[in-house]
Amino acid sequence: MTCSSDTARLTDRFGRTVNYLRISITDRCDFRCVYCMAEEMTFLPRKQILTLEEIYTLAKAFTELGVKKIRITGGEPLVRKGALELLQNIGRIESLHELVITTNGSQLDTMAPALKAAGVKRINVSLDTLDSDKFKAITRTGDLQQVLKGIQAAKAEGFERIKINAVILKGRNHLEVNNLVQFAVDNGIDISFIEEMPLGVVSRHDRSEAYYSSELIKSDLARDFSLLASTEKTGGPSNYFKVAGTQTRVGFISPHSANFCSTCNRVRLTVEGRLLLCLGNEHSVDLKQVLRANAGDMDVLKQAIIDAMLIKPEKHEFNIHEQPVILRYMNMTGG
Repeated sequence: MTCSSDTARLTDRFGRTVNYLRISITDRCDFRCVYCMAEEMTFLPRKQILTLEEIYTLAKAFTELGVKKIRITGGEPLVRKGALELLQNIGRIESLHELVITTNGSQLDTMAPALKAAGVKRINVSLDTLDSDKFKAITRTGDLQQVLKGIQAAKAEGFERIKINAVILKGRNHLEVNNLVQFAVDNGIDISFIEEMPLGVVSRHDRSEAYYSSELIKSDLARDFSLLASTEKTGGPSNYFKVAGTQTRVGFISPHSANFCSTCNRVRLTVEGRLLLCLGNEHSVDLKQVLRANAGDMDVLKQAIIDAMLIKPEKHEFNIHEQPVILRYMNMTGG
């Protein structure tokens, strides 16, 4: 494939069009969630990570190649100095249809108005429990009340959608799925339940024993809620249901029990500048090297991105019963 114009589109070997880019702008976080990273983490030195200017250049290149949705992630993206200015700049890209963000919510209480002004349309907040003690145990360092205040601040700003993302682990928070949906209903927001993805070696639980499938969650929810199948999509992997009699949508991200690879439309850019073609494989291209070796040459950069589509694999190969093949942690991947 060659880059002949700014209207080029990113299509892989399996006919899937990539129009969604997730960008991790930091591997650092003010939480230490047990399924995301080790308790004692060694973070990347500054010289190894993309500058904010490089991230913007890459965002611009991808939008010129047809990407319409960009999600900013981390780590916790809002702890990076200059994150707001970066969001403002990306939000001004005319061809971008949607700028969204995933956050742990710790900074939303003060930053929600600025995020709205920067052009962020939707916010996903990672929230696995409404129990303060469990929240502390899962996040190791987090304050539940601060996150709840952040959600209320985001609601007050009138974002198009606010959604909770909850990773459900058997024996840790699986008994709370109904409470979490009720919280979403009470607040007029959405929620997605996520099967844990085996990224990085963790010591606080056995992933095979902690695995709790989307079907088990649906069965639990049926005691209190009527879920109506929905064709609504937000560009990501969630399979949505509507809670009858409400505006709340319940999504299920099921990498183990309901593989969604056939419709994959996304790639990830790590904070080191690696373009990951699949969350569950190590197929990648070092775009940082391309950027720094060809400063200012957008055509070379875009050609490297187009060529990368040739190594996007057909599907991920997660196995919850084995030690992970993917040794990088989720905070390094982009949540």
